[in-house]
Amino acid sequence: ELVARAIHRLSHRVDEPFIEVNCAAIPSELIESELFGHIKGSFTGAVADRPGKFEQAHQGTLFLDEVGDMSLAAQAKVLRALEEGLITRVGGSKAVEVDVRVIAATNKDLPGEIEAGNFREDLYYRLNVVPIHVPPLRERREDIPALVRHFAALQGGGGRYPVRPIQPEAVDRLQSMDWPGNVRELRNTVERLLILAPGPEITARDVEQLVGGGTGPVLAGELTAAATFAEFKEQAERAFILQKLREHDWNVSETARAVEMPRSNLYKKIERYGLEREE
Repeated sequence: ELVARAIHRLSHRVDEPFIEVNCAAIPSELIESELFGHIKGSFTGAVADRPGKFEQAHQGTLFLDEVGDMSLAAQAKVLRALEEGLITRVGGSKAVEVDVRVIAATNKDLPGEIEAGNFREDLYYRLNVVPIHVPPLRERREDIPALVRHFAALQGGGGRYPVRPIQPEAVDRLQSMDWPGNVRELRNTVERLLILAPGPEITARDVEQLVGGGTGPVLAGELTAAATFAEFKEQAERAFILQKLREHDWNVSETARAVEMPRSNLYKKIERYGLEREE
């Protein structure tokens, strides 16, 4: 999406609409209506005429994200729109002329999908005019320090978390990781560090304990399973207390002083979360 927006911003269509569609998020029975619009009464729930994304993006840019998840029926209509510059609303008979630059993205192997009969070969070659390969984050590690600074400033600048410096050793540790979830995973990790790291700065030790690669209590992805914010806070509190107990060799009195919590409250939380010293 960032690449698509950059192309739009630097083109002569910059003053026209940028419209995006996540093809994977729209049910197959609704994708045609979403892309091409519909006429009132054409199906249940169509209470008024509605233009589709192609019409909305007229003279601008249409970004089709996850295009490999589009149904074959919708693919045929997209091909016609690209070839002829014409679309027809669902339930309508009048063709509408559209002038749209289409940028499509996918994480699927489209040649493989073509062989499996899931993607039209003619549409693939029509879309694949100027291919742009966006390498995974592990192949552009030199970007990580700038991204870490950006995400830290973004989170802190919004007032959600205290603005804290990230030590160079911590950035080096983040830079050495593979990031299978790419930029989204890195952003979530920076946010996790801002929430859970206990000191005035984020250190390499914080990265080891809170992200992965060490023996700390929170491994990558552990907190992302929380269904609600309250559940997330409980998981974060449990992880924080367990970390502090380990740091003080499970001396409850010293841990209570370190986290500025009455010892009786700490005992209650240890009992509540079922924390036990590991062998």
